[in-house]
Amino acid sequence: QVRLVESGGGLVQPGGSLRLSCAASGLTLDYYAIGWFRQAPGKEREGVSCISSSDGSTLYADSVLGRFTIHRDNAKNTVYLQMAILKPEDTAVYYCAASAECSDYEYDYWGQGTQVTVSS
Repeated sequence: QVRLVESGGGLVQPGGSLRLSCAASGLTLDYYAIGWFRQAPGKEREGVSCISSSDGSTLYADSVLGRFTIHRDNAKNTVYLQMAILKPEDTAVYYCAASAECSDYEYDYWGQGTQVTVSS
């Protein structure tokens, strides 16, 4: 059974940092592109970042470029999203997902999400 499990969310003050983890079981993450998405209350889900399976290239939404970093630890079968200089508008439920390519419209596997709240 394939499972993606996110962790690392929480409450942080503006300007703070968090590291989200996406741990997989039942599949090998380095064979997949892994995307991070988020959904804030009343808003549509948006793509935040993605790391490809082929060459490890990364993509970022303009809103997080320069503040967020995605990377893999293949030995741990985990993908991380390091988030810095957090802003209140980063508040959302964050999900990781796996697919063949970052550009895929539909991702194959999803985690259950982890809440990130940025507030003073």
